[in-house]
Amino acid sequence: MKRILREILSTSLYLLAVLCVIYLTIHFVGQRTQVQGSSMEPTLSDEDNLIVDKISYRFHDPERFDIVVFKFLHQPDTYYIKRVIGLPGETVQIDEEGNIYINDALLNENYGKETIMNPGRAIEPIKLGKDEYFVLGDNRNNSSDGRDPSVGNIRREHIIGRAWLRIWPFDKLGFVKHR
Repeated sequence: MKRILREILSTSLYLLAVLCVIYLTIHFVGQRTQVQGSSMEPTLSDEDNLIVDKISYRFHDPERFDIVVFKFLHQPDTYYIKRVIGLPGETVQIDEEGNIYINDALLNENYGKETIMNPGRAIEPIKLGKDEYFVLGDNRNNSSDGRDPSVGNIRREHIIGRAWLRIWPFDKLGFVKHR
């Protein structure tokens, strides 16, 4: 009887340790997320499954062109995935031709799937606060992003992590390219 109780206790402690490691990993190191929609095409597609790196931003801030996952504040348990375009303290503006300007200098980038047709609120200069980021989807004309007042500027505290590894579909398995 003692042997059986010892085995049950040993197994229970083992399972508890495994659950603790899983909990700590999911909350502090990385988590799986699924892309919903086409706003990041051609870089990421609908139903791509990713591992989000949650630990690196504990040591450094997001950089321009990083693909980040952040909380959408107007719906609980909703997360968006977009590309960082504007950094804290910068001024972002998009003109009527779809050109993106950072501090009045043309941004040299080619992540957008096509020319921006609607600059949204970025038609006027947007001054980012000391902990704010401006994000865009790569599919610029099919993306709810920083141009939309419901998304707006993203505060640093709402960024969950950086897209790190695509695990599904298997034919696209690999690290997510940010630059």
